[in-house]
Amino acid sequence: MGGQACVFYGAAQFSKDIGFTLLGDDANYQRLHAALAELQAERIAVPRFDPAILDRGHAVHFRCRASGFEGLRVDVMTRLRDLPDFAILWSRRTTLQDADGTTYEILSVADLVQAKKTQREKDWPMIAALVENHYHSLRDQATPDRIEFWLLEMRVAERLVELFQGFAFEATALKTRRPLLTIAQV
Repeated sequence: MGGQACVFYGAAQFSKDIGFTLLGDDANYQRLHAALAELQAERIAVPRFDPAILDRGHAVHFRCRASGFEGLRVDVMTRLRDLPDFAILWSRRTTLQDADGTTYEILSVADLVQAKKTQREKDWPMIAALVENHYHSLRDQATPDRIEFWLLEMRVAERLVELFQGFAFEATALKTRRPLLTIAQV
């Protein structure tokens, strides 16, 4: 999730950390502790590492010291603000495989966009890039869910007008949820 997931979706973001959302169960916590030990990761901020704290939606931050990973920050969460629980996020995930066969499981674009809706100024251009890239990649394969996502999340004015023109029925139905669509109707 986070900046590294944005890179996978073609919305490059300079990121000094990597964030993980994991299913909060004992087996995953054991694997996490083993991975953190291998990375020689030390907790760098409050709160303490406690499953109960993670279950409340807090993140725990670590800094790696292992060779090749010096300085990398790792953020661990089990719940994301304004998003459903892990099981639902997992069912909607995107699975990617690189040239050497390594598999990556990342948040769906829609969930990543929601996760990036923070009070940090740097996240909003990333949301625009994610939605724009998603639209350009899949506009020839429009589905009702994708159309709704584009109409509700598009941040590029010209594209929003284009979407309204292409999907006027759907856009009209969504005007109450996104009043900006009224302006896009030209």
